[in-house]
Amino acid sequence: MYMKTDNWITEALTFKNKLYRLANWLLGDTEEAADAVQETYIKLWKMNHQREKYHNTEALAMTITKNYCLDQLKSKRWKTVSFDKSKHAPNMPIHNNTQTKVELDEAQNMIKLFVSQLPQQQQIVMQLRDVEQMEFEEIEAITGMNQNAIRVNLSRARKTIRQQLTNQYSYEYTGN
Repeated sequence: MYMKTDNWITEALTFKNKLYRLANWLLGDTEEAADAVQETYIKLWKMNHQREKYHNTEALAMTITKNYCLDQLKSKRWKTVSFDKSKHAPNMPIHNNTQTKVELDEAQNMIKLFVSQLPQQQQIVMQLRDVEQMEFEEIEAITGMNQNAIRVNLSRARKTIRQQLTNQYSYEYTGN
């Protein structure tokens, strides 16, 4: 049975921004991210008669978006995936102090670099859990990894970033 058009549009629009953020994070380009979201909606619409067998339409849409973006990355042979948490952190305090802003910008750039060097699975899990704040069940549905693998990848990613930041700041402050 087909979902009515009005119901489908209402449901689909509730997670449009999440799809866009995921696509933009993976592709690093706003126009390509918008194209990815559009392709996702086209595929979802074509699957409308099959969607009843999926329990979570949002997870299905996130999976379609992720797969589309990864296919785009492979076809273009891009080597790195950008990570820009500033686009997803509206609650960060605004500092008038120029020195503090410079330090925050440097730290953010360092984190972006360190995250871009992580294995792709760790990058995706970190994006979905830490930036999108998704539950492990949702990440499992999107990535196809079991929850233990998700936790391991997330833990390793966080540990690697923490260690690299510790090494960087220890180096800077000891004057070595």
